[in-house]
Amino acid sequence: MVEISFLTESDRASWEALARDNDAYFAVERDDDAYDRTWRRLVDDGQPIGITARLDGEPVGFAHYLFHAGVWGAQRCYLADLFVDAGARRRGVAAAMIAWVARDADERGFPRLYWNTLEDSPARGLYDKVAEVNEGLVVYSYLRQGVRNSPQG
Repeated sequence: MVEISFLTESDRASWEALARDNDAYFAVERDDDAYDRTWRRLVDDGQPIGITARLDGEPVGFAHYLFHAGVWGAQRCYLADLFVDAGARRRGVAAAMIAWVARDADERGFPRLYWNTLEDSPARGLYDKVAEVNEGLVVYSYLRQGVRNSPQG
């Protein structure tokens, strides 16, 4: 059974290990300070929000999300990161985290949940099942001189 909870201080080591695995998958390099800063924001600031997923009591995944205003309508929730350890995939962990985020967003008055992913992402099979609409949007990241853009920030 998948258990999901908000991140707490006791999750620090397992969260970082999973975050580093996620970054390795996407070939993203971060220094230790980046993990420290992000962790502090997740547990201290209220936004972004972080959750962890456990199978048999062991941390196997995380998600990060945040809330923001909608320009033309309903408030929105952006699912910024979703990662499940390779050994725990196809066991309902990612779907459970998406459902958790959707429920939390709805309870807080942010009815629209959205995210983006790479076109060739293996997770697209799940996303195509759980998402009501794939709007076919293309996401662009503006390249500024001296700023490195990547799928993970």
